[in-house]
Amino acid sequence: MLAGEGPLEIFPIVGYCPIVTERQIDHRIAAIKKELAALGPVHPGSLTRQYNVCGSASCRCKTDPAQRHGPYYQLSYAHRRKSTSTFVREVDLAEVEQHLCNYGRLRALVGEWIDLSTERARLIRALRQQPSTGKSPRPKPLSLGIRRRSMRTREAP
Repeated sequence: MLAGEGPLEIFPIVGYCPIVTERQIDHRIAAIKKELAALGPVHPGSLTRQYNVCGSASCRCKTDPAQRHGPYYQLSYAHRRKSTSTFVREVDLAEVEQHLCNYGRLRALVGEWIDLSTERARLIRALRQQPSTGKSPRPKPLSLGIRRRSMRTREAP
């Protein structure tokens, strides 16, 4: 599926606080690590479909915009502060789309891991500061919300 086509992918991070204990947080982090290990190849970027007008004055693409050449698929991404753009052959399209999807999932999982680790550290600090009264402390609920991954698509004029 090209960027912008079909439903928006939503990766729930941590809802309204289903995880409240250190043990539950550790269990979810272990599940995230397992899912990360099984992800497969990843690639950052976005994929666009383009139609081009050639340089030949007598070509059909000059007179009728619906007759432009293509589609051509272009993968654009930035890695180590360098922007790169490359064309993708139609036979490689499904594979590249899967790599992009895996990358989005990687980012979502790493974000969730960071959120959980931060919450775990906050919980541990709160437990240390709690005077020993025999009661179990009630931690403040998480408010991490939902992360959305949205990829926009542009078609060349």
